[in-house]
Amino acid sequence: MPSALPDGDPVPEDGSLPSTALDGAAHRPLAFYLHVPYCATRCGYCDFNTYTASELRGSGGAAASRENYAGLLTDEVRLARKVLGDDPRPVSTVFVGGGTPTLLPAADLGRMLAAVRTEFGLTADAEITTEANPDSVGPRSLGELRAAGFNRVSFGMQSARPHVLRVLERTHAPGSPELRVAQAREAGFAHVNLDLIYGTPGETDDDWRASLEAALGTGADHVSAYSLIVEDGTRLAQQVRRGEVEMTDDDVHADRYLIAEEALTAAGFHWYEVSNWASSAAGRCRHNELYWTGADWWGAGPGAHSHVGGVRWWNVKHPGAYAQALAEGRSPGAGREILSPEDRRVERILLELRLTEGCELSLLAPAGLRAAERAREAGLLRTDAHRRGRAALTLEGRLLADAVARDLVD
Repeated sequence: MPSALPDGDPVPEDGSLPSTALDGAAHRPLAFYLHVPYCATRCGYCDFNTYTASELRGSGGAAASRENYAGLLTDEVRLARKVLGDDPRPVSTVFVGGGTPTLLPAADLGRMLAAVRTEFGLTADAEITTEANPDSVGPRSLGELRAAGFNRVSFGMQSARPHVLRVLERTHAPGSPELRVAQAREAGFAHVNLDLIYGTPGETDDDWRASLEAALGTGADHVSAYSLIVEDGTRLAQQVRRGEVEMTDDDVHADRYLIAEEALTAAGFHWYEVSNWASSAAGRCRHNELYWTGADWWGAGPGAHSHVGGVRWWNVKHPGAYAQALAEGRSPGAGREILSPEDRRVERILLELRLTEGCELSLLAPAGLRAAERAREAGLLRTDAHRRGRAALTLEGRLLADAVARDLVD
């Protein structure tokens, strides 16, 4: 089941922000994340805020059906315009995620994008991405998405091996992601990402190598590779707890990461964030880079999170409650927090350290500086970057990125 929302202070009914939230906004990019909470089936490892038709039936979810969902998102984009007032910034990136956004008709996704364009405008080089399951699109819908203004698509491939896909409860057939990448290129998409997962119970090193080779063979210019995390409350967690499947240990996860780094680097890809590789600077996911560098973004949709000028808030999770709030003219925000300067400093370290450029050493407290020196001596931080005043991870450091980050902020 979806994970719980954090605690926080109440969000004003009109969604208004403190006056300080837009201080200096002209110098920060603005992005939109549009959440589509629908899936045909729920994968066993997933704890995202998504719902199948049976999960919504009889729970008030009809008020946020697939048929009227584009209208609901449009209402929240209009609310964003009211809240942000005369903020003159055009939107730099739009990312439509889920769930499976492409369960909605391409015309509906285009309508949601058009609302952002109408209310805020888009920069001339705006990156506009939608996620897609390989079995939820084809040549026609990809062409319609491209015509609507989308220029980047991210496919959930996860693995090329049938037995691994079965454990993950993925519904697409092996070979389908490769076909969809070709069709996306034919439709005119400039950038295509494939999401992969490693460390699935029953996966071998050879299975993982085969998945990487298949992904690289598609001509996609971006690959995201994530270690499988067994989240509490998921079917996979229950299977592990009952002893039906054996979870992969941390050493195997580290080996799989090294295999990915070797294969992707040999193919001309370069890592720019711990779990992300691109074949060129243009192929990087600019939307995610805005998250990692603390920019402003508005997350629209059930359970979506937003951040503007040090204010973070999150929407109610259930689609029915989300629809009701908008119908009553209220913000769908469930809670918010105003980040202190110390909160923002710590977040910058935690997030920027994951990037190839790392974070500025000037962000670190004295104890953090001493920890950075120890990490450099241990080969976890790069000496050349340290000399330039930055903490940047080595390959070994990437394997221990969370632990290194904790040491730098403790």
